[in-house]
Amino acid sequence: MQFFNSLGQYRPQALAVLRIVAALLFIEHGTMKLFGFPAPMGDGALPPLLLIAALLEVVGGALLVVGFMTRPVAFLLSGQMAVAYFMAHASKGFWPALNGGEGAILFCFIFLYLVFSGPGAWAVDKN
Repeated sequence: MQFFNSLGQYRPQALAVLRIVAALLFIEHGTMKLFGFPAPMGDGALPPLLLIAALLEVVGGALLVVGFMTRPVAFLLSGQMAVAYFMAHASKGFWPALNGGEGAILFCFIFLYLVFSGPGAWAVDKN
């Protein structure tokens, strides 16, 4: 147990890794909508609501990667994911594993955690 207890000293770095990896994965959703990369998401022009979501994903994700304005950006993105879950997934059934909403829920709560924890290490923001 001593080994695991000693890992607490790396909490700021582990939080930073969580923030950066989650943000990079989030950006990917926006680039799929905006640029069709790494795979296209839909055909033609985006409806206004998806365009706003894509911009939030790319810009908000980039701000989280560098750790700038982490708490307000994470609050906004957590709300976006809560809305996305109820608009796009909840109507397809109760269970997130069956309605495709697991990702939205995870992003929502990771971002909500960042609102309270701050950015961790390696961030423009200072805790």
